[in-house]
Amino acid sequence: MSQVEAGTPLWEPSQARIENSGVNRFIKWVNQHYSTELSDYQTLWRWSVEDVARFWEAVWQCYEIESSTPYREVLCDAQMPGTQWFAGAKLNMAEYLLKQGEIEFNGIQSDPLRPAVLAESEIFEPRTINWVDLREQVAQLATHLRSAGVQPGDRVVAYLPGSIESIVSVLAVMSVGAIWSSCSPDFGPKSVLERFSQIEPKVLITVTGYSYNGKGFNRLDAVNQIIEALPSLTEVIHLPWLDHAAPKPPNAPANKASADNSAAGKISTWAQALDNDASYASFEFEQVEFNHPLWIMYSSGTTGMPKGIVHSQGGVLIESIKFAWLHDDLKPDSVKFFFTTTGWAMFNMLIGGFASGSAIVLFDGSPTYPQERLWDMSERFGITYFGASPTYINGLMAAGYSPKEHFDLSKITTVASGGSPVSPENFEWFYQNIHEDLHVVSMSGGTDIASAFVGGTPTQPVHAGIIQAPCLGVDACGFDDEGHKIVGEDGELVITQPMPSMPLFFWNDKDGSRYKSSYFETFPGIWRQGDLVHFNEDNSCSISGRSDATLNRFGIRIGTSEIYRNVECIEGIKDSLIINIELPSAQFFMPMFVVMKDGFELNDNILKQIKKNLSENCSPRHVPEKVYVIDEIPYTLSGKKQEIPVKKLLTGKPLEKAVNLGACANPKAIEYFVEFAKTIEQEYA
Repeated sequence: MSQVEAGTPLWEPSQARIENSGVNRFIKWVNQHYSTELSDYQTLWRWSVEDVARFWEAVWQCYEIESSTPYREVLCDAQMPGTQWFAGAKLNMAEYLLKQGEIEFNGIQSDPLRPAVLAESEIFEPRTINWVDLREQVAQLATHLRSAGVQPGDRVVAYLPGSIESIVSVLAVMSVGAIWSSCSPDFGPKSVLERFSQIEPKVLITVTGYSYNGKGFNRLDAVNQIIEALPSLTEVIHLPWLDHAAPKPPNAPANKASADNSAAGKISTWAQALDNDASYASFEFEQVEFNHPLWIMYSSGTTGMPKGIVHSQGGVLIESIKFAWLHDDLKPDSVKFFFTTTGWAMFNMLIGGFASGSAIVLFDGSPTYPQERLWDMSERFGITYFGASPTYINGLMAAGYSPKEHFDLSKITTVASGGSPVSPENFEWFYQNIHEDLHVVSMSGGTDIASAFVGGTPTQPVHAGIIQAPCLGVDACGFDDEGHKIVGEDGELVITQPMPSMPLFFWNDKDGSRYKSSYFETFPGIWRQGDLVHFNEDNSCSISGRSDATLNRFGIRIGTSEIYRNVECIEGIKDSLIINIELPSAQFFMPMFVVMKDGFELNDNILKQIKKNLSENCSPRHVPEKVYVIDEIPYTLSGKKQEIPVKKLLTGKPLEKAVNLGACANPKAIEYFVEFAKTIEQEYA
């Protein structure tokens, strides 16, 4: 596919779509209740950041968040970090989400027997659970957790694939006020323990096997290692996928009386955990403070121990409501899918689709085994919102695959991509290979806030490679190095006012120093995300990579995504990585590493094309000194190129301080750079 100029117009919503959008309905509600004269998304966004407290109160009131005790004030302290939202309110996120099974929309009561979760894997035939059965299973598992001694604030962790059971589990944990955390079964024991050992969980919910690309993976040994290394566990709940043997029971907690120290903790099957008389009708949801911890997600941990990022029940709930209705434009008859695992923030964010009564879809397995699965599933499940990473889309583009030639995808109205920069070619591919009437969304946010800072709005046009706008209630802009707002050039993505879903704290960060240094060290009182952003005059923007991986050559900065875009479009090049480093000799060296497609070799013609593309489309200063052919590019478990760890290796950091191999999807790829670092001065010479 040829390159597409960034900013090329690709789509404009019809007037009917604008009028039927959640944004338009919310604008009418705000105008009626706040005596405003808002007319479109831009005026709504401006209103939402002129008084963030008023905006978030409007979301609370419009979408009828119920609290067992009223809030005293919406925004008690606007200082970042440490902002206090909706002080005094008590609620339960799971209670709100499960009520959406019978939400009234456009005067019609939704049928609770409609699907709530649709799930597919390589192990089972497609499965569905309706809202009634979902509620009952959540009440049953939550009751079991209470009987197992789980109390508000206790941690319950999961080593589960994306499935109906993982959704039941996270909602049950929310229901009792416990704190959820999860890893997917493809994480090795070391990676899991780097996360779970920090938080001392009481209960583990796990499988001992899963299937990927037609191959079964026995995880029994891994699970037993995890259990043995977590002395805080009192129970393991086993979901017997692939019929592997049950794991060993956990040891009794060390803080029990000495007479009990030799006793073993309990092990239950999933069926046993749900085998009780609890019912949704009589279940009492734990009422917790707005800022009560909801779940712990983790930074990528590419260069050290992953940071445990703690979000609040109330903050994530109100953010999910906003995003479902006003950005994703979901309704009770929508079906939302994002290709993710339980180890990625998109799993947590997918659950937010329930806030509008939408069904959600989960898939566990290889997207191409035994044939293309995701688009087939989209047709069968009637998916209306399809989400996937740019890495997956790039693979389809490279293979020349067009899903519309094989499946009826007419029900898809929104396509979203995130996790790394989305190229203009990715945008155009959606319109050429799904259908022409699509809202294509690029967004940026994720683990830090369980949402997005900048993203899509269904009432504005789509342009190739451009993120449409800052999200509602998000005062996002670009800063230069001196902390001045800039437009029309690259800068640091910053958030100048608080959001309810910003983290409460980092786990085991007692004085808050790690939290402050992660976001507020560069610009005190201002959130610095660490992305390189370019805002346009119309408030749209583009993100070209992490600001700490930016290539700064003789005062000219460029994001790495632009380099990759201009190199990976060359015939024969499959993947690439570029690093700019300062050598001990005070000289700068910028090598590029490429993976060639089968049947191709790096030759003078390809080298000339690399130089030509980068000189003309980026700048002559960003042409690499040397190009090296390697077998594979190292990636994180969530599919991002490991630019910073490789840069640390090449600047002399020892392996154990530069790279966390447990956070690598393909750790063997690091071996090349360990050896390369030993000869880098000679390579430069």
